[in-house]
Amino acid sequence: METTLAVGFFGALFAIMNPITNLPVFLSVTQDLPTSDQRKVAVKTALYCVILGSAFAAIGSQALGLFGISVDDLRVAGGLVVLMIGLNMLNGNESSSHHGTDGEKKSYPAPETVAFYPLAFPILVGPGTITTLILYAHHIKTPVEAIVYAGVFLFVVSLLLITFWNASALAKRLSDNARVIMSRFMGMILAAIAISMIADGLKALLPGLA
Repeated sequence: METTLAVGFFGALFAIMNPITNLPVFLSVTQDLPTSDQRKVAVKTALYCVILGSAFAAIGSQALGLFGISVDDLRVAGGLVVLMIGLNMLNGNESSSHHGTDGEKKSYPAPETVAFYPLAFPILVGPGTITTLILYAHHIKTPVEAIVYAGVFLFVVSLLLITFWNASALAKRLSDNARVIMSRFMGMILAAIAISMIADGLKALLPGLA
């Protein structure tokens, strides 16, 4: 994978799975747990993210083929999903596709069982993350590119684990303003990446636009 693609992959994944903006979500669903149990949830969440992300990266394209969906179709549809997530971040709103609807939030399980749902899925590995994983996996042509791809994904998950592991301490030091600034900035980056996905998909589906 070329350096530019690796940087783009990291930018998209980090913006969607952003440890800082997702820290308040982690704290809200684990607030009744002691620090030791919060850290157990953090480890389980990271593990589930690796399992889910690896599965979608490995079989995502084949699964699309079963439904007759091309990667370019996914670029347009997934780009729109990612764009909506980015715009919601810019406007300071939560995306229901990632954070769930109000009704779904009321049905969240007990704090000690939230590692898979809702933290790993759909908050961290939701539609935007899945789309990004599949689209960038499509660029892999050599073993070196596969290693770079896996390294970027594992690095982002590692950042999540470190952030959630130290959630209690970070919550005391990270101001609301810092989280807002990070969310707005990542929203802009995500929106720009989404536009690029949509444009690339439309160029392939509608050659006359190129």
